[in-house]
Amino acid sequence: MIDFQLDDRSGVATYLQLAQQVRHALRLGLLEPGDKLPTAKEVVAKLAINPNTVLKAYRELEREGLLVVRQGLGTFVRTSLAPRDQAEQLELQQRLTDWVSAARRAGLVDEDIEAMYRAVMRQDTHDTEGLHDTRT
Repeated sequence: MIDFQLDDRSGVATYLQLAQQVRHALRLGLLEPGDKLPTAKEVVAKLAINPNTVLKAYRELEREGLLVVRQGLGTFVRTSLAPRDQAEQLELQQRLTDWVSAARRAGLVDEDIEAMYRAVMRQDTHDTEGLHDTRT
């Protein structure tokens, strides 16, 4: 089951944080089709937020086709976002974990690591776009 956490300093709306955490869990294979999500009442009790916030997040994910609500039974995962090759994903995740640990040992803080990640992602996107441009 997913364990929701909130970051009050993020500036991201609470319902978006909840929805994003479900998407991340789906991508990482932590949630699979058929898994039941916590009820709005359970999330409210843990996080002290408005029940409508939880319902809004779940409705958004339902509209995206990721969740299905079964009246009287709860909210369930409809589909996965995890890649087909789970072993490769786990290997990449371990390599990333090792890299982040090395970065922290080198004195980088979360903001430094995030800035590096975003720079690499932007560069990779530009490199990939350049490849596509030369093939057309």
